[in-house]
Amino acid sequence: MGGKIAPSWGADKCFVPALEKKREDKRQEFRSSLDSTENFRSLQTDPPSTHKPMAKVPVVRVLFTPRPQQGRTANDRPASAQAVVRLRRASVLTTRLLPIKNTTYLHVVHRVVTESIKSRELEKDELRPLYMDFQATTPMVCIFLPKYFTKIHKCCWGSYFMGLTQNILPKDQLSFTRNCSLLNKQLRSSIFFLRQDPRVLDAMLPYQVNYYGNPHSRTHAYGWESESAMEKARKQVADLISADPREIVFTSGATESNNMSIKGVARFYKPKKKHIITTQTEHKCVLDSCRVLESEGFEVTYLPVKNNGLIDIKQLEQTIRSDTSLVSIMTVNNEIGVKQPIQEIGHICQSKNVFFHTDAAQAVGKIPINVSDWKIDLMSISGHKIYGPKGVGALYVRRRPRVRIEPLQSGGGQERGLRSGTVPTPLAVGLGAACEIAQQEMEYDHKRVSMLASRLVQKIMSEIPEVVMNGDSEQRYPGCINLSFAYVEGESLLMALKDVALSSGSACTSASLEPSYVLRAIGADEDLAHSSIRFGIGRFTTEEEVDYTAEKCIQQVRRLREMSPLWEMVQEGIDLKSIKWTQH
Repeated sequence: MGGKIAPSWGADKCFVPALEKKREDKRQEFRSSLDSTENFRSLQTDPPSTHKPMAKVPVVRVLFTPRPQQGRTANDRPASAQAVVRLRRASVLTTRLLPIKNTTYLHVVHRVVTESIKSRELEKDELRPLYMDFQATTPMVCIFLPKYFTKIHKCCWGSYFMGLTQNILPKDQLSFTRNCSLLNKQLRSSIFFLRQDPRVLDAMLPYQVNYYGNPHSRTHAYGWESESAMEKARKQVADLISADPREIVFTSGATESNNMSIKGVARFYKPKKKHIITTQTEHKCVLDSCRVLESEGFEVTYLPVKNNGLIDIKQLEQTIRSDTSLVSIMTVNNEIGVKQPIQEIGHICQSKNVFFHTDAAQAVGKIPINVSDWKIDLMSISGHKIYGPKGVGALYVRRRPRVRIEPLQSGGGQERGLRSGTVPTPLAVGLGAACEIAQQEMEYDHKRVSMLASRLVQKIMSEIPEVVMNGDSEQRYPGCINLSFAYVEGESLLMALKDVALSSGSACTSASLEPSYVLRAIGADEDLAHSSIRFGIGRFTTEEEVDYTAEKCIQQVRRLREMSPLWEMVQEGIDLKSIKWTQH
């Protein structure tokens, strides 16, 4: 059946139309229809034993009696069609049609629902909730499925509670497993390693199964289809940063893009220029690439940053020499969220005839970027930082004036000879879809992330004294928050907040017990650096999660400080700096 529901099956009586905004009259009509049994036959939940293979993915089976169509009766419906509504945190996930005798199941999945909704000629913006769970940042009022099922339960049995009296048959129960909660109180570390947008997965799936050709094969239709999809994705990436599609090179992620930019440019221009400039707060892959070049005879200047995390523009201008080949400064810092004056840096580099590279993994898709206006020559992009798939990224390489790069690897000469190897079509398509979504929803997402970030910081700082926000409070991306809690060990706080996805540094180096080199670079003392926690807020973060995280953080900081002798001394008015500590 191809995963589609024939109109004669009564697909319009499923619960999804309740998601439509500005149709309250239809919602009321649907709710009132639940009081009758004409179109509502029974509700049934599988026994818990059947959930063992996917314990965290509750399975809810919804049975309907189709509404008789003109010229047909309920008994004339197709022999069977099973529809399993898989809810994982209120999002519809899988598609599976299995025959079951004398039973009609409507399979509510995002593909089927999209077809149904499109047939109603809704506005484009109204399709978004179908792909998003209840945590989505959508301008629409979205009634998510578990909440609505609970309302149905209330309409049918007069109670919101799941425990039903014994005279109600099991098949008439609508309940959820313990793993299906309306609020999973967990703040995702969404700025560091993001969940994938369901719409991205929907765009990728055809190229995982049906369109499997090699995009570099030019002799058959399979290759042409994949190549067309890859080039479309390339254009989607380019449009997000106002670039030419021919300037986009697909890579495995921002780390590879950074390595290609720094090592590639430096090695190509080595005979004439052997000086590189970067900052002390760059991502580890940038710093390590520069150290490798130092071992090859290059001279690298690591610019310090001010206490707010921003570089000194005048110092940068004075540091550029006649033999400087490249300046590499990240757009948004991945630990403290500080946003550097990239446009000003780009104009300085252009005036000095020096190539400018920026690691924009934390900025692309979150803030508007125009590579031409900003005078950027090379820019690194990460797929999973914009709700795309992991394992894919891109590198912007300016064509006019052209930037020359020495390739890091040899092979078939794909990607204009800059990056040999077969481009994974599904990942490239996913990256392109993520970029297109980000371009459409960037403004709304930024406003909402700013609101949630202010909410989190205000709640914590209003209740806990001696809390320091690391980095500039104005020039920053709001979704990346780094706070230091004085007189609290950061690792202890992380362990106490184990049900919240946080870190004490960058996600790539958070396993280290050493204090963050970024915090040390901005002048934070070792104790404050050890007490820092990084919070991430993104597209799928909810107000409830922010409130829970703030309350839990306040509670645990107070508990840990009660056990701290240093905090006790501070409360007694003792100046810790005046104490002469001795060792035995």
